[in-house]
Amino acid sequence: MVNKYFFLLVLSVAVASFSQILLKKSAQKTYTSVLREYLNAYVVIGYGMMVLSTLLTVAGYAGVEYKNGAVIESLGFVLVMFLSRFFFGEKITKKKLLGNSLILLGILIFYS
Repeated sequence: MVNKYFFLLVLSVAVASFSQILLKKSAQKTYTSVLREYLNAYVVIGYGMMVLSTLLTVAGYAGVEYKNGAVIESLGFVLVMFLSRFFFGEKITKKKLLGNSLILLGILIFYS
């Protein structure tokens, strides 16, 4: 089951997750103008990464069944939780842990 298309989908999730971190980093700053708020390095790179993620997803779907794509995409929630902890020091609450555990459990059930 693990092939290059599966890898492309997982890479797509990772790229999209890092993109969300960059966009959140940008949103936490105060800018002197509306133009700078939307045209700064974090936003431009973040949206560029989203485009890259979309292209990787399209390429990945070429070799896996569509039902697998949605399951792989759900890993983004788990990855964003850990990236938020690492980059922003956000707490991993019991609710977040429970929710992400349910996601992982669902993935395990789906693939078993």
